[in-house]
Amino acid sequence: MRLIRSVSALSAWRRRLDREGVALGLVPTMGALHGGHRTLIRAARLSCDAVVVSLFVNPRQFGPGEDLARYPHQLRADASLCRAEGIDVLFAPSREDIYPGGFGTVVAVPTLSRRWEGECRPGHFEGVATVITKLMAMVRPHRVFLGQKDYQQVAVIRRLVADLDLGIDVRVCPTVRDADGVALSSRNQYLTSTQRRAAPVLYAALRAGRAALLAGARSAVTIRRSMQRVVSSESRARLEYLAVCDPETLEPLRRVTGKAVLLGAIRIGRVRLIDNMLVTR
Repeated sequence: MRLIRSVSALSAWRRRLDREGVALGLVPTMGALHGGHRTLIRAARLSCDAVVVSLFVNPRQFGPGEDLARYPHQLRADASLCRAEGIDVLFAPSREDIYPGGFGTVVAVPTLSRRWEGECRPGHFEGVATVITKLMAMVRPHRVFLGQKDYQQVAVIRRLVADLDLGIDVRVCPTVRDADGVALSSRNQYLTSTQRRAAPVLYAALRAGRAALLAGARSAVTIRRSMQRVVSSESRARLEYLAVCDPETLEPLRRVTGKAVLLGAIRIGRVRLIDNMLVTR
């Protein structure tokens, strides 16, 4: 594995791949790698000739008062995981490499960004869309590998790639969970042991929504209430949203007649947890 810190060094390495006709995969991350990232890396290794894992904590997707300052930085551990998984390049650029002096461009996908995470975290998806566009331009991958846990983010990136005719294949891997159903996330390490015991309530709520739908419920209000009852049973959880949405547009549904995605976000203490579940009636 090669650790590359500069855009110029990455460009020189990438030019050699063009001459060799190599299919390249990109796994974009903010570091603090865990089992979910490992799954993405392994999927990339199976379908690509070479794999780049990018590691960049993107300040533009954090809002005021969010956890940018305490977001975990563990390059040595992340490099060890990547080396064990046999990736080709760990690309860990500086903030100045990504956003040099005078940088003034913002990439936005407003139709998919205005609700849910976009409403709770204004400007978040503009930061995501901008940095992923830059990373794809720098790495020039054939395939990008993302996790379903960040469902709305995946939808935004898919739309961006399609709208800008980037010709990149976006591969989405299923959410990886702990034994109790909690989706793996770098932020889970912020939870105290007491808070961690409360964390499965979000997954339980999504399962309750799925059970209601599969039992015959068609009204989104009924399905949402079944999820809300579960969250309200956990005193340590503060609900931000639970939604029953069209899987493509992320618009809220009134009735479910085919596929739906259940979206949810809660806070436990200072930690914000998100999750989702795709359901077909």
